[in-house]
Amino acid sequence: MSVPVSVEPSTEQPRRGGLQTLRTQAAAVPRAWLPGVVGYACLLIGLLDICSAVFPKLRHTRMHTFAGQLPGATTTLAAAGTLMVGVLLVLLAHALRRRKRRAWRAVVVLLPMGAALHLLRWHQTGPAVISLVLFAVILVHRREFYAKADPRTRWRALANLVVMGVFSVLLGLLIVSVHPKSEIGDPSTVQRLEETVYGLFGFDGPIRYGSDRISDLVAYSLGALGLLTAFTSAYLLLRPEKPEPELTVEDEVKVRELLARHGTRDSLGYFALRRDKSVLFSPSGKAAISYRVVSGVMLASGDPVGDVEAWPGAIKVFMAEAREHAWVPAVMGCSEVGGEVWTREAGLDALELGDEAIVDTATFSLSGRAMRNVRQMVKRIERNGYSCQVRRVGDLTLEERRQIADAACRWRGTDTERGFSMALGRFGDPTDDRCVVVTAHKAPAEGEPAGAPGSDLKAVLHFVPWGPDGISLELMRRDREADPGLNELLIVAALQAVPAMGVKRVSLNFAMFRSALARGERIGAGPVLRAWRGLLVFLSRWFQIESLYKFNAKFQPEWEPRFLVYKQTRDLPRIGFAAMQAEAFITLGMPRLGRAKQRQGLMPEPDQARLAAVTEAA
Repeated sequence: MSVPVSVEPSTEQPRRGGLQTLRTQAAAVPRAWLPGVVGYACLLIGLLDICSAVFPKLRHTRMHTFAGQLPGATTTLAAAGTLMVGVLLVLLAHALRRRKRRAWRAVVVLLPMGAALHLLRWHQTGPAVISLVLFAVILVHRREFYAKADPRTRWRALANLVVMGVFSVLLGLLIVSVHPKSEIGDPSTVQRLEETVYGLFGFDGPIRYGSDRISDLVAYSLGALGLLTAFTSAYLLLRPEKPEPELTVEDEVKVRELLARHGTRDSLGYFALRRDKSVLFSPSGKAAISYRVVSGVMLASGDPVGDVEAWPGAIKVFMAEAREHAWVPAVMGCSEVGGEVWTREAGLDALELGDEAIVDTATFSLSGRAMRNVRQMVKRIERNGYSCQVRRVGDLTLEERRQIADAACRWRGTDTERGFSMALGRFGDPTDDRCVVVTAHKAPAEGEPAGAPGSDLKAVLHFVPWGPDGISLELMRRDREADPGLNELLIVAALQAVPAMGVKRVSLNFAMFRSALARGERIGAGPVLRAWRGLLVFLSRWFQIESLYKFNAKFQPEWEPRFLVYKQTRDLPRIGFAAMQAEAFITLGMPRLGRAKQRQGLMPEPDQARLAAVTEAA
């Protein structure tokens, strides 16, 4: 299906005035390979410098002769400088490959310093010339290094202190071990560790070397590692902190206005209102893209929100923002139309991820042979004393909202709330009163006393609005001790009750690689397709791949394909890792020292200022 899309005229400047300049610069520079070459060159030089400083015997080998022709010091007096330069070049290599401006500035300073060190101490022009040539090359092509720093927090300083501290201790032990032994013979491991730790802080350790030159060499090297660890950690701690992604009140009001006019287009549009996403608008403000940056990947989800004709303008702003920071652009779960626009306007590629199950409430029925299993399961659950209530969230009392949110949190199997592309991440917020909640309750058996308020709650479904006549499944939780089949009862109850609320379409769970699973089990499927299906079935032991497909298929839905949009094939592993982090299947973070880990709740405290702004706009 092809939809004609015209690029909207730029009636106003982008939110960031330098984006157009950055686009022009990036397009004008033909040597896009240079940052990668410089990054790998710095990595190689850094490793050679570290080796030449740690292993003094390398000076008599060909490797030392080659290392001597590279930026860095190799003599005894400059061993500390060699070590520092080598470690810094290794640390800066990845940032240079990502075109980071700060890394370029650091290398621009390090190379002339290395050249001056060679000229002043050894009067050797060869290494100095190489340093200055490389310095001239990266200076001439400075426009290749235009990317801004990634969002940062104070946690990076602590992470650097821990990682660099461990690295310094291990490297220090190696330095102490490879040099000639002391006057007392072969020191023990404990003595070597004491020598290393004392040396990192600038003090003399228990080992006494027979040569002053060796003693100075070890002391300078250990002191350099300690100084480098302290300096980098202090720099990360004291530099300005950038906030985490956040949907501001003003941006939320604008996105809700776009959803009110164009929310019918995409069932995932309402998820753009997650509060842990940032948002970019087209120059005219008629379209918006919500995203989050995870591990250097600028990850959007679903289609752009707003007028289809304004999508190209929003996509251009999105791609310019990615280039400005050297982030990898990617889109999870866009529709076929959205994939066509992304690939055409941004030059990206698309990969089918799976299918979204959509049920038409007007044609849904439990009658017929195809629905026999569902019909029998629902009747059995009802005979066991379960009943369902289908309501708008706005019709719930505050106490009911808290009971449902607390129960959903208890039934969650992890400490962190999962979801990103198809999850709202909250429940019961006053701004989400149009959401639909389905709850399952079990009456106490005859003769049993009534429990505490809310104790009869056994399962919950939460749907977000999809335009004025649709809803999209956001949350499905149940008590693990409840009877099997309770989720089927909830969905059937929802499909039967929501037509009275004016709902015509219900979007259920997303089934990854649904077409591969369906085609692979058919007669006549080829060996490649069967092998692919077998791998998916195997992975289903840890991820809900086959089970979600079979569960959704019970309700005879229509399948709508969803796509992953990416720039280069080599980026797919990185995008997959970032997506797993965004969905909270992989959690990377610093430990909560001195405190027990707290479970993240679903019902935050209401933001009165946000509620007032949203209500006024509505």
